[in-house]
Amino acid sequence: MRLLTLKRDVVYKKKHMTSTFFQRVLIVILLLGTYPVLQAQEYRYEIGGMAGGSMYMGDANKNAFVKGLNPALAAVFRYNVNFRWALKADLMWARVSGSTAGLDNVFPQNAQVSFDRNLMELGGQAEFNFFPYSDKYAYLNAKPITPYFLIGIGATVAPGGNQTFFSLHIPLGVGVKYKVKNRINLGCEFAFRKLFGDSLEGNDALDNPYEISSSMLKNKDWYSCLMFSVTWDFGPCVRPCNNKDNIISY
Repeated sequence: MRLLTLKRDVVYKKKHMTSTFFQRVLIVILLLGTYPVLQAQEYRYEIGGMAGGSMYMGDANKNAFVKGLNPALAAVFRYNVNFRWALKADLMWARVSGSTAGLDNVFPQNAQVSFDRNLMELGGQAEFNFFPYSDKYAYLNAKPITPYFLIGIGATVAPGGNQTFFSLHIPLGVGVKYKVKNRINLGCEFAFRKLFGDSLEGNDALDNPYEISSSMLKNKDWYSCLMFSVTWDFGPCVRPCNNKDNIISY
């Protein structure tokens, strides 16, 4: 009986050691596989500006993604977590407009309504780079150009009209960024903003005109932005220094 117990203990220890060994091997493989991702950028931060156009989608424009292009300007700050991930904040001014003229659907009392409104946005997004992004570290397969995907959350306020409009929004979009020089980045981005309100137009005739029951995600307004950006890198991750023998080290 004792011998049987000892055999069971030996078998258990072998299985436990084997399981632990494979777990450690798996962790090492995962770490090696994500090695480029875990590396920090040469510079942690970016700051710059964006300029482009904004477009409205709502009761006065149900289907056209690109209609009624208006100007948009933004200041942008980006924190580069690593080669693949970045966190971005933006403060944007944009203009949106729309009209019911020429639409196929008929509004109550055959209302013909148009609007033109300014809005301000404060938002934050997480960006995922499809390629490791850097103009250095070729041995890590880093590229000076990459497409990226973004998602986040923000707040939109539009003063004027019948009343001041305020709503949270969810941005969702794609873009491409290019490191033209060591510290200079160019970018192009197209993103939708899904609002949680239906009165962006600032006109009662377009605030749920058909009195359709809605929810947080249904029958709400949208706007989209096509933006071009220029940013400058700062905040180096590693600073060179001279030791007592005047030898540069990192």
